Amino acid sequence: MNQDFTVTPWDVSGTIDYKKLIEDFGTEPIDAELLDRWKRLTGDELPMALQRKVFFSHRDLKWLLDRYEAGEKFVLYTGRGPSGHTHLGHLMPWMFTKYLQDKFDAPLYFQMTDDEKFLFKPELSMKEAMSYTYENALDVIALGFDPKKTKIFSDLEYSKTLYRIAMEVAKRVTFSTARAVFGFDNSTNIGMIFITSFQSAPAFLPSVEAGKNIPVLIPQAIDQDPHFRVTRDIAPKLGYYKPAAIHCTFLPSLSGSDKMSASKPESTIYTVDDLKVARKKVLSAFTGGRVSIEEQKRLGGTPSVCAIFQYYYYLFEMDQEKLDQREQKCVRGEIMCGECKQELADRVVKFLEKHQEKREAARDKVQDFIVSDYSAVYDKLKRPQDKKEVAKLMKTMKEYCSAKEGEQISVKKCKEFK
Repeated sequence: MNQDFTVTPWDVSGTIDYKKLIEDFGTEPIDAELLDRWKRLTGDELPMALQRKVFFSHRDLKWLLDRYEAGEKFVLYTGRGPSGHTHLGHLMPWMFTKYLQDKFDAPLYFQMTDDEKFLFKPELSMKEAMSYTYENALDVIALGFDPKKTKIFSDLEYSKTLYRIAMEVAKRVTFSTARAVFGFDNSTNIGMIFITSFQSAPAFLPSVEAGKNIPVLIPQAIDQDPHFRVTRDIAPKLGYYKPAAIHCTFLPSLSGSDKMSASKPESTIYTVDDLKVARKKVLSAFTGGRVSIEEQKRLGGTPSVCAIFQYYYYLFEMDQEKLDQREQKCVRGEIMCGECKQELADRVVKFLEKHQEKREAARDKVQDFIVSDYSAVYDKLKRPQDKKEVAKLMKTMKEYCSAKEGEQISVKKCKEFK
């Protein structure tokens, strides 16, 4: 890996060279030929995420489109490691996943890897990890996914369903492979060594449920690719299709470096941020401007290094012509950083205001999305005494799903907690 940056499933830092990353990871760039095919197949203009190469890399996307054209519909699989609140960088690939669901009428399996986060973060309790699963699920639901085509599940609550598939994967992954791919050493807890097997399971679950091979596409940030390199290596040994993948870049932090990160909350916009706090964060962001207005007018700004311009590019300016005009005005010194910041702050606040309303409304819709082993068992029970026993278990699980003190999680309406 290039010494100037680091990209692993648990650490992203430095100035990332995405071309070098494609070479290091062995993925394929999304080229003009593939984009032209996408347009022909969908009969529509390319979404912004493809036009601007926010999604820039893939594995077997051409094969997936071949299968689709041959009449095989595919299933989407993506997820989230819930160790804190959702930020805008998390929403970016989910928005594209929503586009894929709508455009291709594709079911979505959304995995919350609360088990992984519990194992990886020493300070995170299992109770907290599970509580963030339900908090983060509200953000997923708020984006408008179809409840009839979307399953959201916690690893800790769907383990019975996933375990047999995970064991089939685990049996075929050696420790030397896990160590080579993830850099594990003698200090790594044994749970982390197993976790990739659990993240592989949803890639094969649609085929298990259907009783036949189902193509799967995994939209993901490029840092998660190592997990699915292992998944793809194992797939033929289990008799399944290799899951295809499409990778996105990272939303930069407001400090102007690497990706938006929970470890730097002042440069990260969370979906639950107070609107005044979010505005302040934008107004304090790093720019590519000059030291004075006079110098800015004379020399112009540098949008390529400006965090504010990057937010327009990634999320907050859909119109390409307007984005190009803003860039040129910056370069020519015709627009000041303060003006760009104020306008972006207005857009961010407007977005958050609407999203938070939808997020709150999602509390009444959780039961339409969340699936667990407990709901499946409960539906099949006939004897009253059996239901009483399961009800006791549900009561215990509800306690795990309660957030930290003072942050109540609305899970009481979930199917499994009726």
